Formats: sequence, structure tokens, C-alpha cells
Amino acid sequence: MSEQLKFIVDQLNRDPFKKNLNLITFDSLEPMQLLQILNDVLAEIDPKHAIDIREEMPEQTTKRMCALLGMLKYKPPPGDQSDVSRFRQGLVTGSKPVVHPILFWLLQKVPELKKRAYLARYLVKLEIPTEFLQDDVISETYHQYEELVEGFKTYHKECEQLRTSGFSTAEIRRDISAMEEEKDQLIKLVERLRKRVESVSNHQRMLEQARQLRVEKEREEALAHQKQEQKNQLFQAEQRLQRSQQQLKDLRQASADANPESLTKRLEEEIKINSYMVFEKLPKELDGMRRTVQYLEKVVSEPAMGQTDIQELEDKIKNVDSQINHLIEKRMMRNDPMDDKLTLYRQQASIIIRRKEAKAEELQEAREELSNAERELNQRGDHGGDRVVRREEMQRLVTRLRSKGTQYKKKQKEMAELQSEFGVLQRTVDILTKRHEDAQKTLETVEAERGISGYSSTQQELERVSAIKSELDEKKGRTLEDMSEMVKKLNYMIAQKKEALSPLIKELRSLREQNHKVRQEYDEKKAQYERCAAGLESNSSKLEQDVKVLQEETAQDENRYHHLNSQSQIIEMQIQRAADEMKAYVSSDPQERKKTVREMYMKNIAEQELLGKKLREKQKTVRENHGHNMEQMKMWKDLELLIECKKQCFIKAQNQTSIGKVIQEGGEERMVL
Repeated sequence: MSEQLKFIVDQLNRDPFKKNLNLITFDSLEPMQLLQILNDVLAEIDPKHAIDIREEMPEQTTKRMCALLGMLKYKPPPGDQSDVSRFRQGLVTGSKPVVHPILFWLLQKVPELKKRAYLARYLVKLEIPTEFLQDDVISETYHQYEELVEGFKTYHKECEQLRTSGFSTAEIRRDISAMEEEKDQLIKLVERLRKRVESVSNHQRMLEQARQLRVEKEREEALAHQKQEQKNQLFQAEQRLQRSQQQLKDLRQASADANPESLTKRLEEEIKINSYMVFEKLPKELDGMRRTVQYLEKVVSEPAMGQTDIQELEDKIKNVDSQINHLIEKRMMRNDPMDDKLTLYRQQASIIIRRKEAKAEELQEAREELSNAERELNQRGDHGGDRVVRREEMQRLVTRLRSKGTQYKKKQKEMAELQSEFGVLQRTVDILTKRHEDAQKTLETVEAERGISGYSSTQQELERVSAIKSELDEKKGRTLEDMSEMVKKLNYMIAQKKEALSPLIKELRSLREQNHKVRQEYDEKKAQYERCAAGLESNSSKLEQDVKVLQEETAQDENRYHHLNSQSQIIEMQIQRAADEMKAYVSSDPQERKKTVREMYMKNIAEQELLGKKLREKQKTVRENHGHNMEQMKMWKDLELLIECKKQCFIKAQNQTSIGKVIQEGGEERMVL
């Protein structure tokens, strides 16, 4: 609890709260003050809660805080979850056992809770009763509201992705400014080189030749690269051709002696092998792994064992071993003749099973190697464009494949021998089974004649039960042995770890003491630093304000100085112009007097008055002749229309005359015909 209070006080003394508290003052706060601190923390997370709780009713305060805590997914401690009313009552009264865990939880993850409160403002959907949703307008509006919420989700995700993508405007601006500087430097360098070259004779021709040389070098590099690519493609094509030829050769060799019987036999062998792998070998391995996992889980779930527990387990193992030895002795003393007959077959069957398991493991390893080699070959084929196989690697691969091929043929030969031996043994088992069935039938008839029918079946059932019991005993023995070995290994590992950790623990103790001393010294130095930093910050803030005020005054004075300086220069120019004008006007030289501004303006005024007089006379003339000129213009337009009409009439008359001639000539021609 003290660590929790230390964390709360430390966080409240930092930005942005700056409460300036310690453990004693924080612990002695009144309930209302404690609730105000809680409200300030909530206001930092959600600014809507930045109010004074003295201006609000306690029920409203509790309701508002509970709503925000529920939105932030705060879960009270296990003691407070059982009674919600007690939690609310503690929140109303400002109880320390209720408020302190809330402050500890909030101050641990303020940035995350800020983000959650910001998102909840837009993502927490409004609860609308279903009867109101029957209205079409409300339903459509609510549907648009849901679409906007989904759009906000997508935009927020894109914004977060852009923030975390590593791109920032400041970096982009720095890159742009750096590139602009480089561009300016390059432009300056080009200009400098151009000026240096312009002094050389025939520089344009030399520049053109240098440009052509650069183009040809680039073309040469491109052609060399293209040549290398074509060489690589040719080499890869040759390799593919060799592989295809080898595959074709292998397929031809395989199909040379292929007939339906051999293919059927091969498929039957593969089916038998796969059936054995699926139905016998893999289930056994799976069961063994499951048992191992169960044993390990059992060992892990059990508490740590001491020396007494290990001694008890060893005593149990000894008792079980003695019982097993006793049962084996009883079984050997019994010396059942039927058991002696089946022992040979059992031994042969166990030998065959072990050999089958060994060969199945070898076959599985060979298949895994083959699949790995094929995968590697496919990968090399896929990445052939990027990597070229060297001749040494190719030779190494060929020798490896040859060794694998010889090994495969050898294993195939062994498999064929084992298959033939398995067929012989299977035939033997069938014969023996048939003989056993005949003997069993004979035995049943003899038992029926003697009046003891069912004796042999009962004996077989007893033997089967005893065999199962013996197997279970063997499994129990193996399990106990495994457990004892595991216990020994664990004890040995624990002892090793203790021996290895003992010097480290001693060193850790001394380091902890040093850490405690250094921590105390660090806290003292930190307090001194914070006090000094606070004083320096206050002084620096005052100095910064003074400097800012003085800079503003300096800027105002500079502006005023430049303004007065410009005004004084303008006034001096005007005074100079007035003095020059006065000097020229008072001068006795008529040429000098003509250069004055007054004389120039008087001359311009006289010229403009003369021009205005001429324009007024011209205007008067235009006004007097306007009516007569308009009549003349109208008469000319009428004359133009009359001439245009005569022209049209003349053209029309000529067209009619030409049409009459054509018709007359056509009639004469018809008469002649």
C-alpha cells in the first residue's frame, strides 16, 4: 500500500498536476479534497469534467465519475466488486480505500486513457428505444450516424498508421530544404564550369562530343549488363535442359521394365508401407508423446519435492521392483508347456516388429531427406534468375545425388528382402493359425466327449489376462523408472543451479546494499537538483519576460527610427528640389530660367490651351456640317442600293437568255435526229 501511495504522490507532483504533496499531506487530505484531486485527474483525461465539485451535488458527482470510469473500463478490486452500493457510497464520501485504487489505476496509464476517452466521445453509440426507431426519419438518421461512426473508425486507423509510419512533415521539410541546397550548389557548380569552358575555343563542339561520349558509355554499360543477363539465362537454360534430359532418361529407364504386374506390386507395397505408418507406427508415437506430455504436466503440476518425498518414492520403486521379481519367479516356476510353444513365435513376431519399426524410421528419414532435397531444388529453380549455380556446386550436388541413389537402391533391396521375408513369415503365421484352428476344433470335440467343454477357452482367457497384466506391470515399472530418473535429474539440476547461483546470490546481496546506498544518495542529489532547477527556472522565466519586453521596445524604437529617417530623407529631397527651382528662377540666364518647373508647366498649359482652341473650332465645324453630311451619306447609300439592284437584274436577264439558247439548240438537235 505504501508503494501505491508513493506512486500516486510522485505522479501528482509532476506535470500537469503539480500538487506539491508528500505522503503525510496526501494521507491527511479531507474527503472533499481527495475527491477534488480525483476529479482533476479525470479532467486531465476528459476536459469535460474540469469543474469544481463544491458547485455540484454529490449524487451528480458520483454519477458522472461512475459513468466516466465505466467508459474507461475500470474494474474495482475484488473486495469492492461484491457490493456496488458500497463502492458508490465510498465514492460519495471520498473514502480512501475506494479513491486510492482509482487514482493508482488512472495515473498508471494517463495517455492510454486520454485516447480511450477521446475515442469514446465518437464511438460510444447513443441508446435509442426501439419504438422510436420505427419512425423512418429517426431510423434513417440513426443509420447515417452509424455510417459516420464507421467512417471515423477507418479515418482514425489511417491517421494512426500515418503517425506510426515514420514520416513527419518536419523531416520532409528538412529533406526538401537539403535537396534545394544541393540543387543550388549544383547549379552554381554548373555555372562555374560553364564560365570556365566558355573561354575555350570550340567549346560547343567539345561539349557535344563529351555528351555523346557519356551516352555511348551508358549504352556500353547497358549492353554489358544485357550481355551478362543473356549469359546467365543461357547457362540456366542449359541447366534446365540437362535436368530435363536426365529426368527423361530416368523416366525411360523406369518405364523400360514397367508392366501392369510390377506397377501393381509396387503400389501394393507402398500401400502396405503407408498403412503401417498410418495405423501402427504414427499412432504409437502419438500415444507415446501424449503419455510423455501427461507425465510432464503431472510433474509440473505437483509441488516441489523435498528429500523425504524422494525417499518415499524410492521406497515405493523398490517395493514394486521386488513384487515384479516375485511375479517373474512365479511365472518361471509355473513353466506352462503351451506358453513354451508360443514363446518362439512371440520372439519372432517381436523381432519382426522391431525390424519393421527400424525400417519404417529409416524410410521416413529417407523421405524427409528426399522432400528436403526436392524443396531445395525447387528453391534453386525459383531463384535461378538471381543466383547462378557454380560448376563446383553442381559437381558436389551430382556426387551427393549419386551417393543418395546408391543408398536408395541399397535400401530398396533391403526392403525387397524384408518384404519377401515378411511374406514367408506371414505364410507361416497363416499355416500355424490354420493348424491352431484345427487343433482347437479337435480339442473342443475331445472336451465335449469328456464333458469339460470350454476348458481351453477359459485357459486362453486366463493367459490373455495374465499377459495384459504383465504388460501393465512392465509399463508401470518403466513409468516408475522414468519418474525416478526424472526426479534424480531434477534434483541434480536443482543442486547445480543452487551451486551456480550461490556466488551470484552473495554478490547480489552486496550489490543490493550498494544499490540502497546509491539510491539514498541519488534521492538526496535529486532533491537538491530539483530545488536548484526550480530556482533557476523561476529566475530564467523572469529574465525571459524582461528580455521579451526589451526586445519589443527595441523593435518599436527601430521601426520609429527607420520611419523618421525615411521622412527626413524625403523632406531633404523636397528642400533640394525647391532650392534648385528657386536658383533657376532667380537666375539672369534665360536658358536656365526655361529649365524651371514653373516655365515647363506654363509652356505645357499654353500648348494645351492652343490644342483645346483648335479642337473647339473643329467641333463647331463638325456640328455645322453634320446635317448636310448625313443627307449626303443617305443619298450615297440609296445610290449604292439602286446600283446593286440593277446589277442583280442584269445578272438575272443574262441567265434567262443563256437558258433559252440552250433549249433552242436542244430542239434543233432533236429535229435533225
